[in-house]
Amino acid sequence: MLIALYAKDKPGALQVRKDNRDAHLAYIKETGAVAMAGPLLDEAGGMCGSLVVLDLPDMAAAEAWAEGDPYAKAGLFASVELTAWNKVIG
Repeated sequence: MLIALYAKDKPGALQVRKDNRDAHLAYIKETGAVAMAGPLLDEAGGMCGSLVVLDLPDMAAAEAWAEGDPYAKAGLFASVELTAWNKVIG
């Protein structure tokens, strides 16, 4: 099941993102649950959130993955939304 995780950073939290980026990328690699991912960008091109497409059995697994993300554990996000997603193109 593909699930899109859409997370917006708290205002002024860029340093939190930078400080936890290596752990976040290691978590992605270790879990093997991510089909694709990348940062959301603000108008100036700075990182301000995350879009992660998870490939997991169900929403409960996606919720657990999101809670275990080092970014979430560091308190980076102002909001996180998980939505089932259907890949049609690409």
